[in-house]
Amino acid sequence: MAHLSDSVVYELRLFAFWLANGTLGLPVLEGVPYLELMGREPSAIEQTMAIFANVLEVDERGQVVNARAAQQRAAQYLRSYCDPSYEVVPPLEDWEVELHAPAV
Repeated sequence: MAHLSDSVVYELRLFAFWLANGTLGLPVLEGVPYLELMGREPSAIEQTMAIFANVLEVDERGQVVNARAAQQRAAQYLRSYCDPSYEVVPPLEDWEVELHAPAV
């Protein structure tokens, strides 16, 4: 059975930490009160994490190669959720927002 590489686990953990404590540090979220969603609207956080994981890419050694891009796309979604006037550019694609079911 294969496991996620340390690099992937690190990036997932770090993104979740930054998301939960409000220190993502991305300009797109500056001044956006997204922390208010924690516990109140868990589906928004679920979708944010799904986008981050769907966009994350790894090389042949399992090393993450685009953590900042994955963070940015997830942050764009979160901003648009909190601020309906914000336009995600380019628009999120179906594969980015897909909520995967467990393998059967």
